[in-house]
Amino acid sequence: MAIEGFTEYRSEEAQLYNRYRWWLGLTWGDVLDKASDLYPRKVGLVDDDGRLTYRELRQKVDCLALGLMDLGIKPTDRVLLQVPNWCEYVWAFFALQKIGAIPVLLLPRHRETEINFLSQLTQAKAWILPLKYRNVDYRPIIENVVRETPTIEHIITVREERGSGFLRMEDLASQRPLTSENLSQLAGRRPDPMEVAQIMPTGGTTGLPKAVPRTHNSFLCNAEYHSNAWEITSQDTVLTIAPVSHAQGMFCGVGGAFINYARLVLIDSTDPADICKVIEKEKVSAIPTVPALVSRLVNFDGRKNFDLSSLKKVYSGGGPSSPDLVMAVREKLGCAFVNVFGSSEGTNSMTRLDDDLEVICNTVGVKCCPYETYKIIDQDGIALPPNMVGEFVSKGPGIFTGYFGAGDENRDLFTPDGFFRTGDLARIDEVGNITITGRMKDIILRGGENISAIEIENLVSTHEQVEAVAVIGMPDEELGERICAYVQTRPGSEEVTFDDIISFLRSKGASVLQLPERIVFVDGIPLTKVGKVDKKALREDIRKRMGPA
Repeated sequence: MAIEGFTEYRSEEAQLYNRYRWWLGLTWGDVLDKASDLYPRKVGLVDDDGRLTYRELRQKVDCLALGLMDLGIKPTDRVLLQVPNWCEYVWAFFALQKIGAIPVLLLPRHRETEINFLSQLTQAKAWILPLKYRNVDYRPIIENVVRETPTIEHIITVREERGSGFLRMEDLASQRPLTSENLSQLAGRRPDPMEVAQIMPTGGTTGLPKAVPRTHNSFLCNAEYHSNAWEITSQDTVLTIAPVSHAQGMFCGVGGAFINYARLVLIDSTDPADICKVIEKEKVSAIPTVPALVSRLVNFDGRKNFDLSSLKKVYSGGGPSSPDLVMAVREKLGCAFVNVFGSSEGTNSMTRLDDDLEVICNTVGVKCCPYETYKIIDQDGIALPPNMVGEFVSKGPGIFTGYFGAGDENRDLFTPDGFFRTGDLARIDEVGNITITGRMKDIILRGGENISAIEIENLVSTHEQVEAVAVIGMPDEELGERICAYVQTRPGSEEVTFDDIISFLRSKGASVLQLPERIVFVDGIPLTKVGKVDKKALREDIRKRMGPA
């Protein structure tokens, strides 16, 4: 059932993907049911509040799905889902999938601006969330959003006591028993795998998120090949630290674990001591996360007080990982390191467990799905030969078809022959290894020269005293922009100066164009809600430091 605002796949491409089964022809609900049928007694989901076998999770999901049906949630209705890394997120997500509703995945830290935008864009009918989470009271936010989005009919609370004035998810799930008649009615709501399964937010250039609609077929294709690439199996226990509603949490967590019948552990903390406790207790074998959290873990002195021997592989995406970080994971955690490039839109690549250090440290590996086409093009759209830097474009069964409700804006996102413009600059070598060299919009324009910020970051990050680095362009009346580097030094390191960094870069063979003209030493580099470097905040900071023009 098509919905307005979604761009369907070209018919000839959909036929190809279905014919060769690059699309599985499964729904998210099918994935859960299959896991439950095969491993009913196996613990499939763990959080801070308990653990569920696959059978128990399926029962909870089916009961909630029936309750949502009784509430009047219809196929293709959009439902805001804003739940932290709790079992209830997975419970609600699968219940919505089973009845053909479309969850709009919000991050716990989204506030009125983002929520209002996404709820109005998708015309959401309901909203599932806790009334309080950490130091945030959502009541006034709910009041304002409901006033601005009249389509919202139901507020469904999670982990809330009775008497709040809102529906409780737990009560919805206890309204109807799981009889054969009820389950037959639920089975009749199974969506077509070609339909939109979820809408995910991703960063927008205006400060507002973009909405990425993904079908069951397309997203499960991502999850299947993504998890295969770093060899997730039924014997693994996968720990999700990043928000489970984010692309990484869905690719590697919910999707990767359940497709492979693994155990998924959710943790609602980024404290390294808490992470170590969970690894030890649950015998975690695989962690998908971001470089900042990997660095926090390997540099945690208390790590030695925990048994982390179960950990076999660390997956790091969302930003560049320095060679030092790769080596630290190998030496301090004693496990493999997987370097990753991924996006909500579906373009995904990663290094493999048997890759050599040079590939892991200097590339993001090869495409996860072998049936997709990735290439580098020049400004005229002509494909470039290996090792040439240009615009990175992609096409295939795991790549989305356009932002939700974007209309004519989507036209510029794709080449005439249907390749998605990722917005990244990259090069691909003879064997398919991809090196991201910068963003199309993360280029510093200095005196007519295009300078890649990420290449400078990669050089600075190899300095033994540097913990993290972010490079931006700072306004300059004469040259347009000059290079500014924000540098965070390692704890306990000797004092590092501007001249030290410049001398180091010269020793590494950096060109004059790659030498920062200003370095700001900071205690920490700001991150976005999903753990990526917040360059918008850094650009605002440098403007304040520079003062009036």
